[in-house]
Amino acid sequence: QVQLVESGGGLVQPGGSLRLSCAFSGRTFSHYAMGWFRQAPGKEREFVTSISRSGGITIYADSVKGRFTISKDNAKNKVYLQMSSLKPEDTAVYYCAARQESYSSNSNLYNYWGQGTQVTVSS
Repeated sequence: QVQLVESGGGLVQPGGSLRLSCAFSGRTFSHYAMGWFRQAPGKEREFVTSISRSGGITIYADSVKGRFTISKDNAKNKVYLQMSSLKPEDTAVYYCAARQESYSSNSNLYNYWGQGTQVTVSS
Protein backbone atom coordinates (compact mmCIF):
# COMPACT_ATOMS: atom_id res chain seq x y z
CA GLN A 1 0.00 0.00 0.00
CA VAL A 2 1.27 3.46 -0.87
CA GLN A 3 1.99 5.81 2.02
CA LEU A 4 2.66 9.53 1.68
CA VAL A 5 4.03 11.78 4.40
CA GLU A 6 4.32 15.53 3.91
CA SER A 7 6.67 17.80 5.81
CA GLY A 8 8.06 21.30 5.68
CA GLY A 9 5.00 23.40 6.40
CA GLY A 10 5.03 26.33 8.76
CA LEU A 11 4.57 30.06 9.21
CA VAL A 12 6.22 32.37 6.69
CA GLN A 13 5.98 36.08 5.98
CA PRO A 14 4.52 37.38 2.71
CA GLY A 15 7.18 37.31 0.02
CA GLY A 16 9.00 34.49 1.74
CA SER A 17 9.82 30.97 0.61
CA LEU A 18 9.14 27.48 1.85
CA ARG A 19 9.88 23.99 0.58
CA LEU A 20 7.50 21.13 1.17
CA SER A 21 8.55 17.50 0.92
CA CYS A 22 6.50 14.38 0.44
CA ALA A 23 8.01 10.98 1.21
CA PHE A 24 6.59 8.03 -0.76
CA SER A 25 6.74 4.40 0.33
CA GLY A 26 5.11 1.08 -0.35
CA ARG A 27 5.46 0.81 -4.12
CA THR A 28 7.83 1.74 -6.93
CA PHE A 29 7.92 5.53 -6.87
CA SER A 30 8.93 5.94 -10.50
CA HIS A 31 5.66 4.29 -11.55
CA TYR A 32 3.59 7.10 -10.02
CA ALA A 33 2.70 10.60 -11.08
CA MET A 34 2.48 13.02 -8.17
CA GLY A 35 0.41 16.06 -7.40
CA TRP A 36 0.14 18.80 -4.83
CA PHE A 37 -3.24 20.13 -3.80
CA ARG A 38 -4.30 22.60 -1.13
CA GLN A 39 -7.36 23.41 0.91
CA ALA A 40 -7.95 26.72 2.65
CA PRO A 41 -10.48 27.08 5.48
CA GLY A 42 -14.02 27.11 4.14
CA LYS A 43 -12.90 26.35 0.60
CA GLU A 44 -12.76 23.26 -1.58
CA ARG A 45 -9.54 21.43 -2.22
CA GLU A 46 -7.80 22.87 -5.27
CA PHE A 47 -5.10 21.77 -7.65
CA VAL A 48 -1.65 23.31 -7.26
CA THR A 49 0.73 21.33 -9.46
CA SER A 50 1.45 17.87 -10.83
CA ILE A 51 4.48 16.03 -12.20
CA SER A 52 4.82 13.04 -14.49
CA ARG A 53 6.21 9.68 -13.45
CA SER A 54 9.64 10.47 -14.90
CA GLY A 55 9.60 14.03 -13.59
CA GLY A 56 9.95 15.42 -17.08
CA ILE A 57 6.53 17.04 -17.39
CA THR A 58 4.96 19.50 -14.98
CA ILE A 59 1.72 21.47 -14.91
CA TYR A 60 0.67 24.30 -12.61
CA ALA A 61 -2.40 26.18 -11.55
CA ASP A 62 -2.39 29.72 -12.91
CA SER A 63 -2.40 31.08 -9.38
CA VAL A 64 1.03 29.61 -8.61
CA LYS A 65 2.70 29.59 -12.01
CA GLY A 66 6.08 31.28 -11.87
CA ARG A 67 6.18 31.14 -8.07
CA PHE A 68 5.99 27.42 -7.25
CA THR A 69 8.14 24.60 -8.60
CA ILE A 70 7.48 20.88 -8.30
CA SER A 71 10.29 18.34 -8.57
CA LYS A 72 10.55 14.57 -8.22
CA ASP A 73 13.55 12.56 -7.06
CA ASN A 74 12.96 8.95 -8.02
CA ALA A 75 16.17 7.87 -6.29
CA LYS A 76 15.02 9.29 -2.95
CA ASN A 77 11.31 8.50 -3.34
CA LYS A 78 10.41 12.11 -2.71
CA VAL A 79 8.50 14.91 -4.37
CA TYR A 80 9.10 18.52 -3.48
CA LEU A 81 7.18 21.77 -3.75
CA GLN A 82 9.37 24.86 -3.72
CA MET A 83 7.22 27.88 -2.97
CA SER A 84 8.47 31.43 -3.45
CA SER A 85 6.95 34.91 -3.34
CA LEU A 86 4.33 33.55 -0.99
CA LYS A 87 1.09 35.46 -0.51
CA PRO A 88 -1.47 35.35 2.28
CA GLU A 89 -3.86 33.65 -0.12
CA ASP A 90 -1.46 30.72 -0.34
CA THR A 91 -2.38 29.87 3.26
CA ALA A 92 -3.84 26.35 3.28
CA VAL A 93 -3.24 22.76 4.19
CA TYR A 94 -1.10 21.28 1.44
CA TYR A 95 -1.54 17.65 0.41
CA CYS A 96 0.55 15.47 -1.83
CA ALA A 97 -1.16 12.77 -3.85
CA ALA A 98 -0.12 9.86 -6.07
CA ARG A 99 -1.60 8.04 -9.04
CA GLN A 100 -0.16 5.27 -11.16
CA GLU A 101 -1.32 6.76 -14.46
CA SER A 102 -0.36 10.03 -16.07
CA TYR A 103 -0.12 13.36 -14.26
CA SER A 104 -3.40 15.21 -13.79
CA SER A 105 -4.98 18.29 -12.24
CA ASN A 106 -8.10 16.31 -11.28
CA SER A 107 -8.01 15.37 -7.60
CA ASN A 108 -10.62 12.65 -8.16
CA LEU A 109 -8.11 10.68 -10.22
CA TYR A 110 -5.57 10.34 -7.42
CA ASN A 111 -5.63 7.14 -5.41
CA TYR A 112 -3.36 7.98 -2.50
CA TRP A 113 -3.14 11.02 -0.26
CA GLY A 114 -0.95 12.26 2.54
CA GLN A 115 -2.23 13.71 5.77
CA GLY A 116 -1.39 17.29 4.80
CA THR A 117 0.91 19.99 6.13
CA GLN A 118 -0.18 23.49 7.15
CA VAL A 119 1.28 26.51 5.39
CA THR A 120 0.46 29.91 6.85
CA VAL A 121 1.54 33.11 5.13
CA SER A 122 1.18 36.04 7.48
CA SER A 123 3.10 38.99 8.85
